[in-house]
Amino acid sequence: MAPSAMPKPGDAARNFTWQIPARFNIGTAVLDRWAAEDPGRTALVEVDADGAPRRFSFQDLARLSNRLANTLQFRGLRPGGRVGVLLPQRHETGVAHAAVLKAGMISIPLFILFGEEALEYRLANSGARAVITDAEGVAKLRTIRDRLPDLALVLSVDGPVEGAEGFTQAIAPASDQYAAVDTAADDPAIIIYTSGTTGQPKGALHAHRVLLGHLPGVTFPHDGFPQPGDRFWTPADWAWIGGLLDVLLPSWFHGVPVVAHRARKFDPEAALELMARFEVRNSFLPPTALKLLRRSGARHAGLKLRSVGSGGESLGDELLDWGRDVLGVQINEFYGQTECNLVLGNGGGLPPVRPGWTGTAIPGHRVEIVDETGQVLPPGTQGTIAVRRPDPVMFLGYWRNEAATAAKFAGDYLLTGDLGIKDADGYVRFVGRDDDLITSGGYRIGPAEIEACLMRHPAVALAAVVGEPDPIRTELVKAVIVPAEGVEPTPALASEIQEFVKRRLAAHEYPRIVEFAPSLPMTATGKIIRRALRSKEVP
Repeated sequence: MAPSAMPKPGDAARNFTWQIPARFNIGTAVLDRWAAEDPGRTALVEVDADGAPRRFSFQDLARLSNRLANTLQFRGLRPGGRVGVLLPQRHETGVAHAAVLKAGMISIPLFILFGEEALEYRLANSGARAVITDAEGVAKLRTIRDRLPDLALVLSVDGPVEGAEGFTQAIAPASDQYAAVDTAADDPAIIIYTSGTTGQPKGALHAHRVLLGHLPGVTFPHDGFPQPGDRFWTPADWAWIGGLLDVLLPSWFHGVPVVAHRARKFDPEAALELMARFEVRNSFLPPTALKLLRRSGARHAGLKLRSVGSGGESLGDELLDWGRDVLGVQINEFYGQTECNLVLGNGGGLPPVRPGWTGTAIPGHRVEIVDETGQVLPPGTQGTIAVRRPDPVMFLGYWRNEAATAAKFAGDYLLTGDLGIKDADGYVRFVGRDDDLITSGGYRIGPAEIEACLMRHPAVALAAVVGEPDPIRTELVKAVIVPAEGVEPTPALASEIQEFVKRRLAAHEYPRIVEFAPSLPMTATGKIIRRALRSKEVP
C-alpha cells in the first residue's frame, strides 16, 4: 500500500475504501521501503537528556534492524516468538520493533516505568523469549528472571551488564541485509497489554494490518498528514498505542521524520522549546499535557506547528480556544482504545468541530451506539460506543483469553465499554464508562491489578481502587484501605503503601490518594461498590 493510496482532505468520506493487501509486513513498510527509495532521508532525530540531537536516516535504522533480525533468528527465535521491548523514546526502540516484525515475530511494547510485578505478569503471560531493554530495565528483570522460564535472551542498549548481553556487541557480527518473512496482513504482529477492571491485564493481539488501519485516523485529525516538511513528536511513551501506532509507525510509513525525546516528567516550557527548536510540525498531546501547558502560561514564539491531535477525553471550548491562541492550531480530537484505535475524530476533510462532541467516524470505520445485544440504537439514545467488524484496525483477540475476547463483542460489533450518544448528523459524544476504568494522565488504568498489589502489603486487609476527579489528570488513582487487625492508619503508612505500589507496578498507577476505612461497601454477592467510594463533588 503506497502513501498515494491514502485519503486526503476533501475526499468524500463515503467514497473511502480500504486497500489492504493480502501480504503486508509492518517492519519492511516503515523502514526498508524508504531505505531503498531514499536512503539518506531522515527518519529520526534523537534528542538526549542534555538536548543534544543525533540524526538517523532510514538506511541507518533499516541496517540496524536487519542486524537485530538476523541475531534473533540465529539465537533460535522463530516466527511467532514473542519479544519484549522495554525502552524509552530512542532509536533502538523503533529498530527493535521493526526487526521483530520483519522476522515474523511478535513485539510486546513495555512501559519503562513498569515495576517488577507488572513486567513479570506480561512477560510470563506472553511467553516472551527475549527482551530488548536498557540497564535500568535489566535491573528489574534480574529480580524476576528465575520466574520467567521462557526468557532466553536479554539485550541491553547500555552495553553488557549482569543479566544481559550488550545490544551493540550482540548484533555487530550479523549481516545488515535480511530477507524479511513474507507475512500475511492478518498475521499476528504486536501484543499491547491493556488494563481491565477484573482480573489481570489482557494482551490485545494485533495483526500487521493494524498499521494500515491507523492511517486514516492519523491523516484526518492531522489535517492531511503527511504534508511536505512534516515532522512529528509526542510526549506519549512509545510503549502505548498512542505513541507507537498514532505517531512513530505511521510517520515512518509515510517517510516523515520523528523527534525522539521523552522527559521523565512533562515540563511545559521544555516541551514548547523542544517543538520550536526541532521544528516539530505535528504533535499528539494528551489532554493532561494540554492542561499542564495551559496552566503554566508558557508561550513560545518559535512554534511551527501545523497540526495537534489529542485523545482520551473531550476537550472543552476554553482549551480549544487556548490551543488556537497559544499553539496556533485547531486541536483535533480523536477517540479509540487499544483494541480498536482511532475510529472517531475531527480534522481536515471531516465535518466541522462541534465542541463537546468527540467527532464523527473516521473514514473506513463504522461506529454506532448499540445496546447490550449489539442492536443499533436510534439517534439521541445513550448506549455503548461500538465498532462494526471487520475493520483493519481491530484486534485479533486477547492473547490466550478466548472468553474475554468473546465478551468484547455483541453480534457484529466490538463493544468499547464506553457510553455515548450519536446524533442524526453522525456526531458522537462520549458520556462516560460503563466499567471502573480510571483515566489518569492519558492512561487507562484498571483497578484490579493495583488492588492485587495492595493486598500483598502486610498492613492491608482489604483494598478498593477508584478514580477521583482531578482538573489536570482527569482522575487520580485513589485507594481506600481497610487496615489489617492491630495496624494503626497513619500518614507514614499511607506513604509506605504508595511507594510499595510504585515500585511493583508503575509510577502512573500508584494511588496518589490513600484513605483508610473500617470497612468497604459491598453488594449482597460480595462485590465492592466502587461508586460509593468516589467523592460526590468534582473539583
